[in-house]
Amino acid sequence: MNKLLLVDGSALLHRAYHAYPPFTTKSGVIVGAVYGVASILIAALEEVKPSHVMVAWDLPKPTFRHLKYVGYKAQRPKADAEMVEQIPLVKEVIEAMKIVQIADEGYEADDIIGTLSKLGSEDNDVVILTGDQDTMQLVNEHVRILTPAKGANPPVLYGPDEVWNKYGVHPEQIVDYKALIGDPSDNIPGVAGIGPKGAANLIKMFGTLERIYRDIKEVQTQFGELTAKKLADGQDSALLSQDLSRIVCDMELKVTMDDMEYKDFASPELRDKLEELNFKSLIRRIFPGAEEKKKPVNENQMGLF
Repeated sequence: MNKLLLVDGSALLHRAYHAYPPFTTKSGVIVGAVYGVASILIAALEEVKPSHVMVAWDLPKPTFRHLKYVGYKAQRPKADAEMVEQIPLVKEVIEAMKIVQIADEGYEADDIIGTLSKLGSEDNDVVILTGDQDTMQLVNEHVRILTPAKGANPPVLYGPDEVWNKYGVHPEQIVDYKALIGDPSDNIPGVAGIGPKGAANLIKMFGTLERIYRDIKEVQTQFGELTAKKLADGQDSALLSQDLSRIVCDMELKVTMDDMEYKDFASPELRDKLEELNFKSLIRRIFPGAEEKKKPVNENQMGLF
């Protein structure tokens, strides 16, 4: 059976950038996020042991969601220049690991991952490595989400049961759940006054957003007049939020399973790139017996895995 590891490069970059200090190479180049992404990815490869790997990236251009809703992600501040400057180096490290990378104008990394997650079947298992929990909607018996450790919290592998335990809804209901509660991180409005507990209870009883609105009188009977009024007043917002929250799973991607085939990241090219970046501890970790440099490099090795 094949095991496909799909990686949200943009989500990992943000997590690494904020988790690691801005330590530098000998020449003064800031590489904290580069080190962090490399460390997370290497740990995931060692743990998952995939037969195929792909890293997806967002592009710094509007997507189809921005065209549908001008407020989509509008509240987010401009990305820090120090993080943006590290993106080429991160991609160079991943390239040295012989891993295919994909970005597609008009779409997000989640959409690329969603499309390729459909390869999950009786013959393929898929693990999605991301710190972005939007992808919980993709989980099924053959598709799981692996979130890196955060602070004292260890990594978590989410299957259908874990999604239910965390949100109180099934993976296929996550889009409707977010349609009701919204998502402040993406500026998705949801329905004013409906929180996570209320949304989960509504979905448990009615199953889908469409049925909630179809049976709004029953909602009033079961949840009260105030809840029914909030839903009625926020119906347009709920439908927009549902649309914005749904990950695209039918993109036309030219990548094949053969393109994503993975054997080993410990290539001579990776060793050279890590030497260039002064990532001494990663070199020792990946290439046992590697010679150490005389002057130690200050690598604040915060464990993300």
